Amino acid sequence: MASPGLDVATLEAAAQWYVDLRTGTPDESLHREHQRWLQSDPRHLLAWERLGRLQGKLERLAPAIGSPILKAAHAKRRDVLKVLSVLLATGAAGTLGWRVTPLPQWAADQRTGIGERRSIHLEDGSQLHLNTATAVNIRYSQQLRELLLLSGEILVETAKDKAARPLIVHTAEGSLQALGTRFIVQQEQDRTQLTVLEHAVLVRPGNQPDTTLIVQAGEQVSFSADALEPVKPATTQADAWLHDTLVVNDWRLDDFLQQLQRYRPGYLSCDPAVAGLRVSGSFHLRNTDNVLENLRLTLPLRLRRFTRYWVRLEAA
Repeated sequence: MASPGLDVATLEAAAQWYVDLRTGTPDESLHREHQRWLQSDPRHLLAWERLGRLQGKLERLAPAIGSPILKAAHAKRRDVLKVLSVLLATGAAGTLGWRVTPLPQWAADQRTGIGERRSIHLEDGSQLHLNTATAVNIRYSQQLRELLLLSGEILVETAKDKAARPLIVHTAEGSLQALGTRFIVQQEQDRTQLTVLEHAVLVRPGNQPDTTLIVQAGEQVSFSADALEPVKPATTQADAWLHDTLVVNDWRLDDFLQQLQRYRPGYLSCDPAVAGLRVSGSFHLRNTDNVLENLRLTLPLRLRRFTRYWVRLEAA
C-alpha cells in the first residue's frame, strides 16, 4: 500500500523515470526533464527516494523478473513497469498484506497488461472478462467456485452450476457472492467497488463478517474491510470497457483523467485550475493519445508533454 501522500500514479511515474534513465544512453535533456519532475511536486521526490531504497530488491527477484528484464528493458518495458509499480506499492516494509504472496500479479492465473482486455470461459460455463491491468486467481473446488481479484477490474457472467456451488469473488476488502447474476468488481486503493448489472450480489466486508448487504441490479456500492458505503445508482454503461469504450456524462476532468490513466502507461494529470471542467461523451480506449487530443480540441486546454509517458493538461 502506498504511504500517505503517495498515490499510485506518482509511484508509476517514478517507475517510468527509472526505466527511461536506465535504458540506453539518456541525453542531458532527459536528465533535465527528470530534475524538473523531481522539483515540481514534493511527492515526486518522496517516490524517487522510495525507489532508491527499494532498488536493491530488484537484484534479489526471481531470474524471470529481475536483472535480465532490466537488461532488456526496451523489449519488455511494460513488464519492467509492472515489476517496479508492485515494488513501489509495497512500501518501506516490503509487504503487500492480505492473503497473497509477494508479487502476486506475476503468479496470477490470469492477468492483463495496461490497455489490454481478455475474456475467459470458465469450466462451469461462466464467463470472466478482465479489464486493463488486472490480475485474478481462479480456485474451483468441490464446494466453491472462487475468484481472487488481486488488482484491476473484472466482469463476471455466472452460469448455473450443476453442483450448485456458490460463486464468490474475494478482494482485499471482503467477499462478494453472486446470486445468479452479471456484475463488475473493481479493486481500488483501500476499497472495492461493485456494480450489479443483472440480478443481485451479496457483499460482506472482510473485517465485519456479520455485516452483509444485497446489492440489486442497477446499483453499485463501494466498501472497505470495515464498512459499507451508501448504495448508489450504477454508473451509466459501466460495462462499456468490454467494447474498449469509456462512456461518461458530465464528469469532472480530473475524475475522467483518473479513469483514463488506467489505460495508458506513465503519468497523466491536470492543473487544479482546469480540474473542474466537465467532460461528456464516448471515448475509444485503444488510442488514449487521440482521447487527449479530442479533449484539447473541445475544451480550453493545452497538452504539456514532458515525455511520451508524462502528460499534463493545462489551461489554453
